[in-house]
Amino acid sequence: MEVTTERDGETLIAKTDGRVDGTNATEFQDALKNAINTGSDKAVILDFEDLSYISSAGLRVILLTAKDMRSANVKFAVCSLSKSVHDVFTISGFDQIIDIHETQSAARSAVRG
Repeated sequence: MEVTTERDGETLIAKTDGRVDGTNATEFQDALKNAINTGSDKAVILDFEDLSYISSAGLRVILLTAKDMRSANVKFAVCSLSKSVHDVFTISGFDQIIDIHETQSAARSAVRG
């Protein structure tokens, strides 16, 4: 698992590849915390185009990050989920509490609107 980031104005885009599970969820959480600047970031998008698997430990990190962003008044979304990762979000009910978008472009439009 690797997390790479880029900024588009006041939007942080974090791309994650590989797998996020119990063996690296803490590393995933630390990478996100280190990348997010709630003082200047107005939105955070997690791009999961290259993510092949996520476990409940990874979902927990996403939930904690979403709660932190909500508290800081920072918009939060995920995008580009593979079918298997999208299924995990749906089965866990995360699709009801996290903004999910088909593409990064759609997510960018949503967080700016």
